[in-house]
Amino acid sequence: MEETFMKKKFVALTALVAALPVFLAACGSSSSSTKTTTVKLGVIGSDADVWKPVAKRLKKQHINLKLVEFTDYNKPNQALQDGDIDLNAFQTVQFLNNWNKAHKTNIVSVGKTYIGPVRLYSQKVKKLSQLKKGAKVAIANDQTNEARALELLQQAGLIKLKGNVTFPTVRDITSNKLGLKITPVDAAQTARSLTSVDAAVVNNDIALNAKLKPSSAIYVEKITKASKPFVNVVASTKKNRNNKVYKKVVKAYQTQATKKVIKKVYNGSTEAAWDLSFK
Repeated sequence: MEETFMKKKFVALTALVAALPVFLAACGSSSSSTKTTTVKLGVIGSDADVWKPVAKRLKKQHINLKLVEFTDYNKPNQALQDGDIDLNAFQTVQFLNNWNKAHKTNIVSVGKTYIGPVRLYSQKVKKLSQLKKGAKVAIANDQTNEARALELLQQAGLIKLKGNVTFPTVRDITSNKLGLKITPVDAAQTARSLTSVDAAVVNNDIALNAKLKPSSAIYVEKITKASKPFVNVVASTKKNRNNKVYKKVVKAYQTQATKKVIKKVYNGSTEAAWDLSFK
């Protein structure tokens, strides 16, 4: 009887040992089966430095945020439309709307990032009031940024523009009391042109790359209700606007930690826009 009991115990023990690897494998598979999703995000300039800490945080959520860097403003939307990237974060609402209209695309905003007021810089004068008659002023030549630069000059009291024009150009100037010679150039050249002009309206990212100090600007664009079109956004194709993973990417960005990084990277010249009140 004792021999029979021992045989049964041996059989049971053998079965347990045989089942143990299967059990352990099952336990292991539950922790390793979580799939990591790769999301390609198109960025330009210093925006990459803002997104790198976000990418680190997203790893904990099993999201591999891969930053794809561009140097040409016309490339990120085309890459998004072609499916080469999943999201991009480089453009204002106005730029996005203008792009869709011109290219018959359906790219949409899925979250706000920041707003960077454009500034009027000069290496010739220290104050706006020191600009002389016939002064040369460079502005960006693309439709969105040209309009914004002209509106800044109007805001500064230097020119007046026709009313009800969505994208004013130099042809829409109705008053130019100083007879400023306003020359549109490629946006990337606005900062470099400061050696040959009296002043230039320079976008924030370009100013940063050119190491221009925001505090040295002779005029700064005011943030008002009219500034909403100039908020930068994260964009996706319309069909992916409700993608759950993309929403996690936006949520990981829109944090207090990111606000601190934005302030540091842009030397205090840029404000987080997702909870900003436009008055």
